[in-house]
Amino acid sequence: MFFWIYDIPTWQLASIFAAVFVGITWAGILLLSPFIKIWLKGQEGINDIIGYGLSAFGVFYGLLLGLLAVATYQNNTDVSNTVSKEAACLGALYRDVSAYPEPTRSDLQNRLREYTEFVIHKAWPAQRQGQVPVGSVKMMDDFQTVMTSFEPATKGQEIVHAEAFRQFNDMIVMRRQRLQSIGTGIPGVLWYVVAVGAIINTLLILCFRIRFDIHLVIGGMLSFFVGVVVFLVAAMDHPFRGEVSVGPDAFQLIYSSIMAR
Repeated sequence: MFFWIYDIPTWQLASIFAAVFVGITWAGILLLSPFIKIWLKGQEGINDIIGYGLSAFGVFYGLLLGLLAVATYQNNTDVSNTVSKEAACLGALYRDVSAYPEPTRSDLQNRLREYTEFVIHKAWPAQRQGQVPVGSVKMMDDFQTVMTSFEPATKGQEIVHAEAFRQFNDMIVMRRQRLQSIGTGIPGVLWYVVAVGAIINTLLILCFRIRFDIHLVIGGMLSFFVGVVVFLVAAMDHPFRGEVSVGPDAFQLIYSSIMAR
């Protein structure tokens, strides 16, 4: 996968995909279509035959692109839900440790605040580059050490301590799922099939024997839509890359509404 495409603004990337697909089709109509028409000149009803073939191929190719689009959208939704749950657990944990006595309370709150800042300002930029952020593991280990060393003195503190540990464990689970999603994407073999399908689609368009200007318009429209759909799949392929990606908004909301007081 060409990860550099995620450094391009979304609208420009969409324009590039559409222009490439339409440009290849128009170049084929100009350069290859005359030779293909000569080769198919003796075949009666060639437009009907090609039309049937293109319709049948369009069903299978459209189904493939549709399923990939749905899969990438669902993957983005799942990752977004994971991030939201992690942030929610982080916020609940911060409120739970607020009931601890001093100096444990301030120590745990400061550690959670530092962790949230780390996720927003350091972890997310690394994730946008496809890298697993380094440093958060030690921060969570140190936080767990402080929590484990705390000995509740009352029944109420025991309840708060147990609830805080539950929120902490839930947050760790969501965090691991988030990190595992950094490298998530469509396998390369599927992109190979998409590329082969795009080539076959273009070749079938070139086989039509119709007026030149009409050939350009119809071929351009079909290629434009295929290019836009392929762009959609590519833009959502990696949940943390590009403008169409999952951002740290949930963590920023928790930080600004709970921690930065």
